[in-house]
Amino acid sequence: MTDSINGGRQQSGLSRRALLGAAAAMTIPAIARTTTAFAQEKLGGSGEVVVYSFGGSFTEGVRRYVYEPFTRATGIKVVDVVADFAEPQVNAMHKTGRVDWDIAYLVAQNYPAMHEAGMFVPIDYSLWDEKSLVGTPQHTRLIDAVAIYGVGMVMAYDQRAFPDGGPQNWADFWNVKKFPGPRGLFAPEATRNMVSALLAAGVAKKDIWPLTDDKLDRAFEKLNEIKPHITKWWTAGGEAPQLLINREYAITTAYDGRAIAAIRQGAPITIVWDGAYLRYNYGVILKGGPNTANAQKLIAFLNGAQIAAGWTLGTGYPGPNTNQLTYLPADLIALLNINPENASKCITENLAWLTAKRPDGKTNVDYLQERWLAWRAN
Repeated sequence: MTDSINGGRQQSGLSRRALLGAAAAMTIPAIARTTTAFAQEKLGGSGEVVVYSFGGSFTEGVRRYVYEPFTRATGIKVVDVVADFAEPQVNAMHKTGRVDWDIAYLVAQNYPAMHEAGMFVPIDYSLWDEKSLVGTPQHTRLIDAVAIYGVGMVMAYDQRAFPDGGPQNWADFWNVKKFPGPRGLFAPEATRNMVSALLAAGVAKKDIWPLTDDKLDRAFEKLNEIKPHITKWWTAGGEAPQLLINREYAITTAYDGRAIAAIRQGAPITIVWDGAYLRYNYGVILKGGPNTANAQKLIAFLNGAQIAAGWTLGTGYPGPNTNQLTYLPADLIALLNINPENASKCITENLAWLTAKRPDGKTNVDYLQERWLAWRAN
């Protein structure tokens, strides 16, 4: 199941370098300077740390704004290895007993089974500074994993299609008379579409979880209404904003980071946060890795408020430490999922329910995906 930045990362014409404007250029050197003293005192060392990364502009941004400052401050070299997904390699290394990486970034839904298999070491939160601990919500700091970035699936619309004001919620997305025009939805995955449909059907945010069978029936009935108006089911992350820019969509779902990059390049796109679906991806330290102590130091470093801001500027996807907002440009803060105003409107993924087993042994998310694929095929 694809997530966040994976699908179509390098195919889009919308580069995350749009996030790296003059304000960012002035901000990051100050960020690096303010963290140096703390890092040298508590995180200094030698040797290296081997970190998985997605490649492309994501890796370029993290290298520039996180890894290189970490090396300068601590003396520890970061070696990044690139793959589309970390999970297959982590599972293979665990089975063979030869672990070559130290840190991996995981799709949240894959974490529970890997945690149960004992693949990770506990995070050493004693290395974190006070701003990291205070600014990062407890539910994102697990025993052996930490939310490394959040991805919002938002509604986005073309301002040119609605000069008098666009849709404000999922009921408006379904209202093709009041807000006419071609629409887009994300093809590969069920969960986020189910939540949008339930909100459009009038289910309150507090009542979305769990996605019981009766709610799923209601969601599919609602999706039947909008299906004829979906002119293209997008799959790659850059497609949705590009199709808005091309006027092939009037309204669509989109990854927040992709929409933000387009907006900061001047695209006439508006993000709607009401009912956005928020999912976290996790950073983990692999048990048996060659440089565990250095891995702990890098995890502590990148979750510091100032460096977390660098991560956001470099990738477009913020970690959960809200203290980073102090160090970010005001125009970017307004667009982020960790902006308290935006966050209050989001529905956070219920990972425990999605990964729970049904009586037939399938997880809820697998069952949901099977129903989704069957519905899409009809």
